[in-house]
Amino acid sequence: MPDRSLPAHKPALVEKVLLRCAGQCAVCRAWSHQTICESCLALYARPQPRCWTCAARLPLELLGRPQPQCGRCLREPPPLDRTIAALDYSFPWDGLLQHFKYHQALELRESLLERLNIALNAADVTEPDWLLPVPISAERLRERGYNQSYELARALARRRGLRCEPELLLRLRHNERQAGLKLDQRAANVRGVFAVEPLRANRLRGTSVALLDDVMTSGSTLYELAGTLLQAGVMSVQAWVVARTPEPGDC
Repeated sequence: MPDRSLPAHKPALVEKVLLRCAGQCAVCRAWSHQTICESCLALYARPQPRCWTCAARLPLELLGRPQPQCGRCLREPPPLDRTIAALDYSFPWDGLLQHFKYHQALELRESLLERLNIALNAADVTEPDWLLPVPISAERLRERGYNQSYELARALARRRGLRCEPELLLRLRHNERQAGLKLDQRAANVRGVFAVEPLRANRLRGTSVALLDDVMTSGSTLYELAGTLLQAGVMSVQAWVVARTPEPGDC
């Protein structure tokens, strides 16, 4: 059945050809055959030790340690078995992700996706049965023209041979933007917002799921979705995100 949930974009073949053409680096504007040049990747995409379950940045001396966790996750374990973040949500990735999310800069998708794919390979993650994007409301979809998480998820699913069906998760109502709220307000803002599609819930029962989003800040959205999936009979939930907002004082 064709996917009618999102508008069609330029063919994948054309996108691949354009990505191979030389142009300017999206960060430093130097001449480059990549959307982001090797010099900028070396400078801004260095691996960071991160908490096993929330991907918060940890001290460098923990790099390479098995399953390190931050103090908050040790005190209050989140409903995620694993969280992978490729980058810090700071310069230049914050601007690039906002451009991708709000200005239909689909030419950035492959570069962002490559950072996440490299992080997943380095983390040696357990491959899930499903890769599901965080759903957005119909109002947000009309406003942006596409769901940025789905754009990333479907491309990553093809690359890693995973099943990706965005219709399995529902956003029941349009809520206030998380970005405009204080951290302690975010959990209440997404409470009860998500559901598993009832006619397809049996497809998820007893399986493992990785949720994909572009940015993780407080984790409230992903934690709420994970709880919804676990209540629906999913056995384990991971979160895969392109960028994680640093904790205060990390930058």
